[in-house]
Amino acid sequence: CEGDNSSCLTVTDIDENIYSTIQIGDQLWMKQDLKTTHYRNGDAIPTGLDNSTWASTEEGAYAIYDDDPANAEIYGNLYNWYAVDDYRDLCMEGWHVPSDAEYTILTDYLSGEPGGKMKECTEGSCPESEFWDSPNTGATNESGFTGLPAGFHHNGSYVHMGSYGDFWSSSEYISGDAWRRALHY
Repeated sequence: CEGDNSSCLTVTDIDENIYSTIQIGDQLWMKQDLKTTHYRNGDAIPTGLDNSTWASTEEGAYAIYDDDPANAEIYGNLYNWYAVDDYRDLCMEGWHVPSDAEYTILTDYLSGEPGGKMKECTEGSCPESEFWDSPNTGATNESGFTGLPAGFHHNGSYVHMGSYGDFWSSSEYISGDAWRRALHY
């Protein structure tokens, strides 16, 4: 990185995880999924919930896909809505989970097929990817967002790693759930 390029900035969470950032339009985004295990104030985010408890809890929690720490290193952690909506804040100081309106600003800026412009692919051979299932339709990652197919934890089951990336917004639409954005292979 050279000069004052904002895409060279990094941010660090309370667990000392370091994230690269990318300027897209007038917004600054993290290029990696969050993997903190603590809220901003230092309180631990519960984890290790069994499937039944994960599906029924109304407390913040996180999981790691297939309970495999290697997945957290690549894809970050999978948080439930209650962790996203917690007053102790999931993101580090100066950062927040984007609202649905902020995602709309991003996708409007990318116009056309924003999903492909946001999906990770192997530089020089897009749409091929080390992470996304084939065909990874439309993937160019021209935005630099580098979205990954982390799948999600739904009703106690891990599903869709490789084919689906699900991104929380901070905009609740019904009690216990919020608007999300998704990328699909």
